[in-house]
Amino acid sequence: MRKIILASQSPWRKKILEKTGLPFKVIESGYEEDLGLKLSPKKLALKMARGKAEAVAAKHPNALIIGADTFIIFGKELLGKPHTATRAKEMLRMLSGKWHDIITGFVIVDSKSGRSAEKVISTRVHLRAADREEIDAYVRTGEPLQVAGGYAIQGRAGILVDAIEGDYWNIVGLPLSALVLELKKFGVRPQVASL
Repeated sequence: MRKIILASQSPWRKKILEKTGLPFKVIESGYEEDLGLKLSPKKLALKMARGKAEAVAAKHPNALIIGADTFIIFGKELLGKPHTATRAKEMLRMLSGKWHDIITGFVIVDSKSGRSAEKVISTRVHLRAADREEIDAYVRTGEPLQVAGGYAIQGRAGILVDAIEGDYWNIVGLPLSALVLELKKFGVRPQVASL
């Protein structure tokens, strides 16, 4: 069995990858994200994911490294992590009652052979109209500060989502089915599907 490393600090990505039953380690990449780069959303997601995977691959010469990056596209705006309560409220008010797209780019790097695979998955999400009191109460939980777009569907914000078109796991941060298909190309198959 190949050594697998998830190059991520996201506890949600870790929980998703655990569903494969594959043994893996989690190592934070230290890669600095820059949403200001002049790239298309798909290319930007892949660049960030590749940067994370390659940063970890440089220190682990015989492993499969998975890097991923997720953000929200609303109109022409890219929404990453809000980091502050004020920005989280702005994002949630902007998205309230509207459709938006969630993009996750992931890259698998084989640090032994140099081979890699990459994919971008998009999911459409609709948040129901939420009033100011609901948004403020949700932001006070602290949950939205470190997640793209300011909400975690798998957490308390699940009550705000009223429609999804596409992969649920992509919204959480790692499109599970697409990832498993790409891992198979490296000879890795899930041990237990505990969906």
